[in-house]
Amino acid sequence: MEKTKRKHKVLKVIGIILLALILIIAVFLCCFAYTNLNFDKNNLKKTYKAGFEEKQTVLSDGITINYAEGPDNGPALMLIHGQTMCWEDYSTVLPGLSETYHVYAVDCPGHGGSSFDKTKYTCTAAGDELIEFAGSVIGEHYCVSGLSSGGILAAYIAANDSGNVSTAVLEDPPFFSVTPEAMSNTFVWKDGFEIINSYKNQSQETEYVPYYYAHSYMWTQFGNLADVLSQKASENPDKPLCVWYIPHGWTHGTYYMDTFDLDFGMAFYDGTWIDNALQEEILQNIKCPVVYLKAETAYGADGVLYAANTDEESDKVVELIDNCTRIKLKSGHDIHYEKPKEFIDSFNMVKDID
Repeated sequence: MEKTKRKHKVLKVIGIILLALILIIAVFLCCFAYTNLNFDKNNLKKTYKAGFEEKQTVLSDGITINYAEGPDNGPALMLIHGQTMCWEDYSTVLPGLSETYHVYAVDCPGHGGSSFDKTKYTCTAAGDELIEFAGSVIGEHYCVSGLSSGGILAAYIAANDSGNVSTAVLEDPPFFSVTPEAMSNTFVWKDGFEIINSYKNQSQETEYVPYYYAHSYMWTQFGNLADVLSQKASENPDKPLCVWYIPHGWTHGTYYMDTFDLDFGMAFYDGTWIDNALQEEILQNIKCPVVYLKAETAYGADGVLYAANTDEESDKVVELIDNCTRIKLKSGHDIHYEKPKEFIDSFNMVKDID
C-alpha cells in the first residue's frame, strides 16, 4: 500500500514536471513566433512614437528623396541604408539615436519612396543627390553613416562635402569587393546580383521575391524549404514574407523588396556603380574622424566569402583613411539590426576621436 502511494506521488511529480516543461516550451514557441512575425512592425511603431515623421523633398533635378526626420535633440545625423532596404531598416536604432541626435534617415534613389531613375544608380550620382539633400534639408554640419553600399555613399559624402561633414561611421562597407570581378566568389554575388540578373532575363515569374527564394544560393541549401518560402511569397506578393518558425533576421533581406528597383542591383552586376580607382580616391579624400565597423569575416565550406570584404581589403580601407578607428564585431552584415547597442555606441566613440 505504502509503495503504491509512493509510486502515485512520483508519477504526480513527473506529471507536474512534464506539464511545466510543456508550458515553458509553449510559451517559448509563442514568444518566438510573435517576435518573428512582428519584430520589424513593432520597432517601426517605437520609431514613430519617438517622434519620427516621414517626409519628402524634391531636389533641383526633379529627383524625390523620401526620408524620416526625428526630433531635434542634438547635432544632425544622416543615415543611409544598404541595398534593397529603406529608411525603416534603421528602426532598431532610431529611437536610441534620436535621444542625442537630430536624425535624418533617407531612402536612396531606387529604394523606398525615393525616385526610381537609372541615371542615379552610380556612387557619384547618388552621392551628389544626397549632398544636395544635406545642403537643402539638413542645412548644418552633420555626421554621416551608411550600411554596405550606403557606407560607400557615406564615405563619398564625407570626402566630397568635407566642409559640412563633421564625423562619419562606416558600417561594413564593401570597399574593394564591389566590382563584378571582385565579387564573383562572394555571398552577395551568388545570393543577390546573379539572381537579379537571371530574373531580369526570364519571363515566367512576374514577382521577384518568390523567384529569389526558389533560386537562392542560401535557401536552396535547406532542401525543399526554398520552395516552401517561394510558395508563401507567391501567395502574399504584397506583404513582406514573415514565417513564424524562421528567425526574423533570416528573411529580413527581402522585407522591403517591394520598394526596390532591381535596376539598382543591375548596376552592381554590370559594374557601372563604381570602379576601383574611385574607391581609393574617396577614402584618401576623407578628412573627418571615421569609425569603421567591420563585421566578422567568414567563408562557406565552398570557399565563398560570407562578408562585405576580406580582412586584407579591410586593412586597405584603414590605411587609406587619415583618421580611422576600426571596430571588428562578431555580427552579420547588418550590424545596426543585429547589434543595435554597439552601433549606437560607435557614435559616442566617433565624437571623441581627435
